[in-house]
Amino acid sequence: MIDHDSAYTGLVNIDSHDQWAFGTEFDDPLAGVDTTLADGVDGADLATYCLMLGDDALVSAQRLTQWCTRAPELEEEVALANIGLDLLGQARLLLARAAAADPGVVPAMPPGSPVPAEDALAFFRDEAQFRNVRLVELANGDFATSIARLLVFSTYRLALLQRLRGSRDSVLAAVAEKGVKEVTYHRDYAARWLVTLSGGTAESRRRTEAAVTTVWPYVDELFLPHPVEIRLAASGAGADPATLRSEFDSVIGQVLREARLTIPAVAAKAAPGGRTGRDGIHTEAMGYLLAEMQCIARAHPMGRW
Repeated sequence: MIDHDSAYTGLVNIDSHDQWAFGTEFDDPLAGVDTTLADGVDGADLATYCLMLGDDALVSAQRLTQWCTRAPELEEEVALANIGLDLLGQARLLLARAAAADPGVVPAMPPGSPVPAEDALAFFRDEAQFRNVRLVELANGDFATSIARLLVFSTYRLALLQRLRGSRDSVLAAVAEKGVKEVTYHRDYAARWLVTLSGGTAESRRRTEAAVTTVWPYVDELFLPHPVEIRLAASGAGADPATLRSEFDSVIGQVLREARLTIPAVAAKAAPGGRTGRDGIHTEAMGYLLAEMQCIARAHPMGRW
């Protein structure tokens, strides 16, 4: 039985889909949830951290939805849409947690605006205010490129969520507990397709090799610790991404061996002044993505939907 009075129940109930909802007519996704900060956890840091993880999921979901009506087969279109919905649900909860931890991160809206905090964060922040890693904003390219991007992202995110199940923040821990089940499927789906594409025709193998080469320069950024991540890890609420690298390398190495591929010899994407997506520095693709994602909400900021 689903408790419709509390979205918190849905965080750990695999059969609940309440966390997917966006819009002005839905209840606060954290209604009834204790959002009190644990001792030693800074609210501003927690909010920024939740924005980082929420933005990763939100932007990745946006890219995946762009495959609707364009995927190679109907079955894959449904699969990619469902993966996107999983990530959208995680994004909603994480952005709502950010707003609860530090209301100051929420963009100012017109008086009387019906837009909930998580939607304001999704649709009314500018590019430099987003904290996602640059990997997730990369253009879809062909199917192989999107699969390679999904494999890298989901392998990293699964390792992260597994650590966050022990977070001292109860909301993060609950999101991670449910997210592990979801992202395990995301990773395995992408791994199976990468192996399949690599073992297909000469053309599919060429495209798969090119896809891995396209996404690989953005891998190192996933594991570059940001000061906020380091402080949250020290407080027991977050995880130091640098500690996830060995697990990531082990899983990716196994998949690439099965696909008879090697890690491409390409340089890591430059970080201007040492700043990356976590600092609001993005690729050219990000502006186009946000324009598409935010245009209706910005055109009708007082709209109800």
